Amino acid sequence: MAMQAKQLKLLEASDFAYTQDFMAGVDEVGRGALFGPVVAAAVILPPEALTPLIEAGVTDSKQLSSRQRQHLAHEIRAVAIACEIGIASVAEIDQLNILQASLLAMHRAIAKLSVQPSLCLIDGNQKIPALLIPQQTLVKGDQHSVAIAAASIVAKVWRDTFIARLATHYPAYDLISNKGYGTARHRQALQRWGPSPLHRRSFSPCRVNELGATGSSNAIAPTTRQLELGS
Repeated sequence: MAMQAKQLKLLEASDFAYTQDFMAGVDEVGRGALFGPVVAAAVILPPEALTPLIEAGVTDSKQLSSRQRQHLAHEIRAVAIACEIGIASVAEIDQLNILQASLLAMHRAIAKLSVQPSLCLIDGNQKIPALLIPQQTLVKGDQHSVAIAAASIVAKVWRDTFIARLATHYPAYDLISNKGYGTARHRQALQRWGPSPLHRRSFSPCRVNELGATGSSNAIAPTTRQLELGS
C-alpha cells in the first residue's frame, strides 16, 4: 500500500489547494520511440476508486505486463469520472521536437475531458504551455500518484493497440514486438529498408538514408510480399 500513502500525502500537501474538486492525472507514452505518434492520457478518478485501483495493481505502466495493463485499463475506464486520449502526430514531433509534441498531446487529452479538473498533475518536470487550468508537475509521478499511474496505463494500452494495427501495414520493422522502439531488429530494418512515412525523421536512427541506407529518403515501408521476395 506504499503508493496509497504517497498519494494521500501528496493530496494533503499544502501546495495542493484543490483537493475538494476534480484532479486529473496526465501522462504520456511513446516519447522515446522511433515510429508512430506520442500519446497522452488524462484521467480523473473519484476518491473512492483510489484504494480499489491500488489493490488491483495500478502502478507505473512500465512495471506491468501487457496483459496486466489491458486488464487495468478496462478497470480504470470503468470507474473514471473522465478519461481521454490525446495524440501528437509524427509530423508534429518532427516539426516541434518530441518534448513539445508530448506536451501538446497532454494538452489535447486534457481539453477533451468531459469534466474540467481544478488541477492537473503532470508527470515529469515540464509544465504544459498555454494550459489555462492550474497544473503541478511531479517527477516520477506514475510512481507516486494513482491518477498519473492510471493515465500512464491507459495511454500505453491505447498506443500499443494502435501500433499493432499499423504493424500489418509496415511488417518490416517488427512493430508487434517493439511497439516502435529502437530495438536491434528495428534498427537493422531501418538500415536495410529506410524509414517508413511514420518514422520520426528528426530522430537520428531514422535518418539512415542520409548515411547511405539502401532505401530512398522518401521510401514507403515494404509490404509483406516485398519482404518475402527480398528474404
